[in-house]
Amino acid sequence: MNNTMDYRNPAMLRSIGIEALTKVLGPVGMAAFLRMYDCGEGDYTKEREQLLEGITLDDILAELPQHA
Repeated sequence: MNNTMDYRNPAMLRSIGIEALTKVLGPVGMAAFLRMYDCGEGDYTKEREQLLEGITLDDILAELPQHA
């Protein structure tokens, strides 16, 4: 690793970071690690409230036998 690297250069920092992760974790591990920090998109709380609107615990329990 180069001690004189410009850490303010996001492209260079990302490239070296991915290279380091790949070296230690392998390509699959590197990808899994990066997915842990994916911010996603949308408003999960708002979407969940809309999706579950009007659904009761009894509704959910009634569905369980169909998925067992």
